[in-house]
Amino acid sequence: MDKSIDFGKEKIHKIIFKLAPPVMIAQLIQALYNIIDSLFIGRFDPKALTALSIIYPLQLLMIALATGTGVGFNALISRYNGLNKEKEALDVGGMATPIAIISWIIFSLITFFILPIYTKIQTSDVDIINYSISYGRIVCVFSIGLFLESFWAKILQAEGKMKLPMVDQIVGALINIILDPLLIFTFNLGINGAAIATVIGQGISALILLKSSLRKLTSIKLYKLYLGKIYKLGLPNILMQSAYTFYIFGLNVILSGFSDAAVTTLGIYYKWQTFFFIPLGSLQTCIVPIISYNYARSEISRCKKILNETLLYGLILMFIGTLVFVLIPKQLAMAFTSDHDVIEISNYAFRFVGISFIPMVTSLIYPVFFEAIGSIIKSSILTIVRTVICFVPLGYLFSRISLFWFWTTYPLTETITSIIGFIFYILSMKKEENKLKNIG
Repeated sequence: MDKSIDFGKEKIHKIIFKLAPPVMIAQLIQALYNIIDSLFIGRFDPKALTALSIIYPLQLLMIALATGTGVGFNALISRYNGLNKEKEALDVGGMATPIAIISWIIFSLITFFILPIYTKIQTSDVDIINYSISYGRIVCVFSIGLFLESFWAKILQAEGKMKLPMVDQIVGALINIILDPLLIFTFNLGINGAAIATVIGQGISALILLKSSLRKLTSIKLYKLYLGKIYKLGLPNILMQSAYTFYIFGLNVILSGFSDAAVTTLGIYYKWQTFFFIPLGSLQTCIVPIISYNYARSEISRCKKILNETLLYGLILMFIGTLVFVLIPKQLAMAFTSDHDVIEISNYAFRFVGISFIPMVTSLIYPVFFEAIGSIIKSSILTIVRTVICFVPLGYLFSRISLFWFWTTYPLTETITSIIGFIFYILSMKKEENKLKNIG
């Protein structure tokens, strides 16, 4: 761990403000290039923009597998550092590169073959199907840079090294932004140009981390010892993020029953939501190693304080996102498209989803907290409640009334998940405090 940051003694707000800005800046650039990517594609062909909305869940699944497993490495390394077990921490770090490559191979093979079926479930438009398959195969099959960068960045973050992961993501995103118009319009590659720009940016991001992230390869004999622990800690994050894939896919299918414009509206929302999700996403990333470190030392009161401060900062920052979505929904849609139907749907849809930003803070932070302390079941239950039990079933029920009522699914789902998360938290902290009293 970076000795300049003491996870156990330094004031929590100081640690957060040291760790969060680099992550936040990197995610800001990431969100910016995602938005610009869609802006160019929307001007190339509105159908291509719909194709991006269709492929978006698969990209989320890819990110879930890469970053979620990386979080497992991050949390386990932080835990060993908290227990002063440096050898074990190094052994875990030495497994990252091989596991990243294996994960990429499995994911790319599966997505290559399922893309045609996956796409046809969501649309019957031949142009959109072709756009989706060609774009999807490029960003999924050539995603090795994303897997390596995600794993390596989490190792460095576990050691308190936040600046280099920030730099690599910024450089990768800027390269993507520069290449987008060149490949889409100048070289006339269209949506394939956007996909190529994406994988090139990811590859360069990984190369930036290469020298600092390579560790001595761990003996194969030790994989059995550590691999289960890595996925035990990373599985909640993988489930939480991959669940987005399935619920967005489910919502796309529901909305396709209304129109392609409704599907496009959902895709535009997630582009903007990514941008306003930055504060919460960076806080989620930062608190995992801090809480894991302190929990390993049985500093339960400090873990609680970390959570409370994180929730406060998240609520303040996400309130800005709420104001934007509620006050200027049409303008957000018009940035991507001139389609009248999409703009009209966005006018009321974005207001509903904007309101959900406030309870979203707690519905997403609680699972991360439980993940950091190793409570996989509670973290997984919250994820399942939010994405499986609430989002798609409620979306389907409300869609039976009208497209307008469909969007109320968002604030209702986040509120239900937050209430259950709060109950879990209170019960868990009482249990931990009683355990400490018995030990004392």
